Amino acid sequence: ASVTMFVSPQPVEATDDAFWDQFWADTATSVQDVFALVPAAEIRAVREESPSNLATLCYKAVEKLVQGAESGCHTEKERQIILNCCRLLTRILPYIFEDPDWRGFFWSTVPGAGRGGGDEDDENARPLAESLLLAVADLLFCPDFTVQSHRRSTVDTAEDIHSIDSCEYIWEAGVGFAHSPQPNYIHDLNRTELLKLLLTCFSEAMYLPPSSDSSNTNPWVQFFCSTENRHALPLFTSLLNVVCAYDPVGYGIPYNHLLFSDYREPLVEEAAQVLIVTLDHDSSTGSSPTVDGTTTGTAMDDVDPPGPDNLFVNYLSRIHREEDFQFILKGVARLLSNPLVQTYLPNSAKKIQFHQELLVLFWKLCDFNKKFLFFVLKSSDVLDILVPILYFLNDARADQSRVGLMHIGVFILLLLSGERNFGVRLNKPYSVRVPMDIPVFTGTHADLLIIVFHKIITSGHQRLEIDCLLTIIVNVSPYLKSLSMVAANKLLHLLEAFSTTWFLFSAVQNHHLVFFLLEVFNNIIQYQFDGNSNLVYAVIRKRNVFHQLANLPTDSQSIQKGLQRKKKTPEPISRTNSQDGVSMEGSRTLKTSLVATPGIDKLTEKSQVSEDGTMRSLEPESSQPPPEGNLPSAVSDGEPWSGEASHPRRDRRRLSSASSSGQWTPTPDWVMSWKSKLPLQTIMRLLQVLVPQVEKICIDKGLTDESEILKFLQHGTLVGLLPVPHPILIRKYQANSGTAMWFRTYMWGVIYLRNVDPPIWYDTDVKLFEIQRV
Repeated sequence: ASVTMFVSPQPVEATDDAFWDQFWADTATSVQDVFALVPAAEIRAVREESPSNLATLCYKAVEKLVQGAESGCHTEKERQIILNCCRLLTRILPYIFEDPDWRGFFWSTVPGAGRGGGDEDDENARPLAESLLLAVADLLFCPDFTVQSHRRSTVDTAEDIHSIDSCEYIWEAGVGFAHSPQPNYIHDLNRTELLKLLLTCFSEAMYLPPSSDSSNTNPWVQFFCSTENRHALPLFTSLLNVVCAYDPVGYGIPYNHLLFSDYREPLVEEAAQVLIVTLDHDSSTGSSPTVDGTTTGTAMDDVDPPGPDNLFVNYLSRIHREEDFQFILKGVARLLSNPLVQTYLPNSAKKIQFHQELLVLFWKLCDFNKKFLFFVLKSSDVLDILVPILYFLNDARADQSRVGLMHIGVFILLLLSGERNFGVRLNKPYSVRVPMDIPVFTGTHADLLIIVFHKIITSGHQRLEIDCLLTIIVNVSPYLKSLSMVAANKLLHLLEAFSTTWFLFSAVQNHHLVFFLLEVFNNIIQYQFDGNSNLVYAVIRKRNVFHQLANLPTDSQSIQKGLQRKKKTPEPISRTNSQDGVSMEGSRTLKTSLVATPGIDKLTEKSQVSEDGTMRSLEPESSQPPPEGNLPSAVSDGEPWSGEASHPRRDRRRLSSASSSGQWTPTPDWVMSWKSKLPLQTIMRLLQVLVPQVEKICIDKGLTDESEILKFLQHGTLVGLLPVPHPILIRKYQANSGTAMWFRTYMWGVIYLRNVDPPIWYDTDVKLFEIQRV
């Protein structure tokens, strides 16, 4: 039935069942049919011209879901009605959310719809939204509809949906549940439709503009994840287990996915999307989950920590059994690695498309559950997450529309790199060959990381990305036992590119990149000299770069000359500053915009590693006023770089004059202010000791062969010759409301673009991001 017939000024009575029933009585429909039968223009026309009819339609559809949840929908006819109501609400809700006047509609109570039904007092009535959410939760554990019935007998003794313990009906084995139910594709399809409706309910967030206050909670999510929902625990567990247990390759038969339609995959995608939306919680606010040291025999601790009211976040933060962590990590790693699997037969293995949702889920796990983060870093399993992330970063680096994927990959690696174990794990040899267009090398996972990062940086990326990538390399550098020649040369190439006078003088914060790289070399020379003859050799070969830095000219004339030089030398780093965004996989036609991410100084906090390996946080040396208008936005507030004092803003202003046009110009004082702090002592001492020895070998033996020199460097030592080692500084990721808002826009942008069949939100007036044609 098309909706056109009730675009009439005449309100249709809610009691006119014959009229309303035609909307859901139809048997042969799919969600695609409903979208085709109910065009957007008609929904908007009803909303404007017959608002009472639209209100009644929503109310009646919710009422049907509530009745189905009450009765346990035992007949085929009832189930069909439930599914049709689901599809209709999924179709209509976005048009209710896009109109601010309607937004409160679902949160108002409907006369006569009391909590217990019947003729109770109206103050007992639930808002429509609550009735809808509770009905969907009940229906997700409805025997013979969405879960296997445990009774073996006839309809008369069918389970009473109100007395069943839904924890016995969890959809998949895994966390807190050992039994794997028999797969049933009808149940999978029904669950998928209900989850699609749930996701549509939660999507009200898309119709509100991004706000700096990320703590404003989504009322739909807040209610659904509260103690009002008696199925919160089994549903959270079902969603998590369905995602982590999924194996897209099936039974390993090539072309398997072409012969059998996989009913699990749509459910897994929907589950992953619902899961990350329910976990949208700002961990930088006070009420973040606590982790206590207890380990009881249950999947979650019994003692309720004073965690957030959101039960999904609470449960996630309290998972603590090793076998549960193992199950989650193996599952996420298996799915993230799936797009990388190389097969000899083209298209023979199924490729999943929901890696972005998985990365958000992995981020949430590490952010809300520190025990999980430590478990991930405890073994080399972390490399099964690292390699796919490097693959995605490398794959997306040249595609401006996939910068959201770049950001989340970099955020995860930044978070991991704040822990010593991550650096240690990178020393494992890299032997699996993943299809990536990078130079061939023999080495470790650290080499792979440096080579991919070099490729991203030199292919032109935003400043934040470069800051983060270099921060990650600095964080792991004290633990890298032996870099390959390829990786060592890449690091020196970056230093060479960033230390040209043109680059150093052309922006107020460019010299920070040189400080980062010098810190990397100092960490490796001071803490890992013995195995790093390749890097030492590369430093010796490129010694002129270090000498040029030490002798950097600071007079006005040289500064001007340096700035002119750009025209002659090819620019090592090309800059593309087009709009941030997420794009639709496959069809590169649409992309969604993202809010800005905070600068590196807001993203990280400095910690010093003491000799026993513990870290203590370092307070910034002075608090900075907010950045002023005519400095580039990427300039950091409290320069968190090695050996650099933080200048209060007014000093900076004095050191670099701003011309009348508001254009920043470098001055001799400004160059001096940071040149004097370049940490070159260790490298200069190394060159002073080793260069004469290497030159002597070359002259004595008439050598031009690298291998002899490398052999000499391998056995050399600088013990007692280098300055006293500096303390190791780690810049740890710290949660803040800016990144929380970024994650919200990124996540909803991905969900908007991935739901194309049916296109739930397409062409509605979303406010959280802009939709751009690519």
